Amino acid sequence: MVGTVPRVLVVDDQPNLTRVLAIGLRIEGFEVETAAHAEEALCMMASGPFDLAVVDLMMPGINGIQLARMIRDRFPLALVVLTSAYHLSERQLLRADCGAVGFVPKPFDLVELARFLRGKLASAGAPMGDGAGGTGPFALRGAA
Repeated sequence: MVGTVPRVLVVDDQPNLTRVLAIGLRIEGFEVETAAHAEEALCMMASGPFDLAVVDLMMPGINGIQLARMIRDRFPLALVVLTSAYHLSERQLLRADCGAVGFVPKPFDLVELARFLRGKLASAGAPMGDGAGGTGPFALRGAA
């Protein structure tokens, strides 16, 4: 466990979405850092431990599935949740063999996303701060 407050890295090439997501997750009690692309994300993860990475699937260069594999291999204690405006089934993600523990379709409700992430962290034994949720489904349902 890293600490009492879950540390999350948000990786997305859309700066406005990244900023809103970071603010929302901070309000929900997470410590949040952001990265605009895979290379930046890997450097940040190497500089300090993260409990979880929320990674956009469709990024230029190294895409989300490739980044999830790199995180799994280099930082095995960190969980990865992929996100995208494109639907990705549990079966598709399992076939990709990237180690992601969940998928969140865009757009999403920030409160529901926070609950989903807490559930994933709780099932892995990571720190929850205040208000851990259940383990939750593979994919967040009921996107906004």
